[in-house]
Amino acid sequence: MTKWVVTSVIWLCVVSVYAQESRLSPLAMARMRYKDTYVKITYGQPFKRGREIFGNLVPYGEVWRTGANEATEITLTGDLLVNGLLLRAGTYSIFTIPDRIKWTIIINRELNLWGSYNYNPKLDVFRFDAPVQESPEVVEAFTIALDQNNDRAEMTFQWDRVRVTVPIRFVESQ
Repeated sequence: MTKWVVTSVIWLCVVSVYAQESRLSPLAMARMRYKDTYVKITYGQPFKRGREIFGNLVPYGEVWRTGANEATEITLTGDLLVNGLLLRAGTYSIFTIPDRIKWTIIINRELNLWGSYNYNPKLDVFRFDAPVQESPEVVEAFTIALDQNNDRAEMTFQWDRVRVTVPIRFVESQ
């Protein structure tokens, strides 16, 4: 009897660990560093899987978690200029409002949210619009990339045939 109980417990542990690892939209990260400032974006990475994405799965004109599962979060250890707007060191959520010709990018103080269901605009640090560009090829997995060149970088959101790029600049500490 004891052998059966031990075997059952081990089996349940293995199954629960496997269940935690098998998300349809896995966790993804984008990172960069300049001098003493480290930037990390953590997001759930959904896949196209033959679906129509923007205007359908992700409706136009509605706040989106900018990925899957939990709301996307950005952590920075130093100050940045994001599209020319000062973002102080800390951790924030990134939400977006996709549209055909532009996305509204939202940096928000609320953390640990599931999706955008409890998004509170009163906690916005700032928001701005960024133009939509057509991607030359279909991007299967939603991707946030950080492309750095010294103290400047671009944060790019890509999925399906949509690409949105935001300029970033590291702020030198005084």
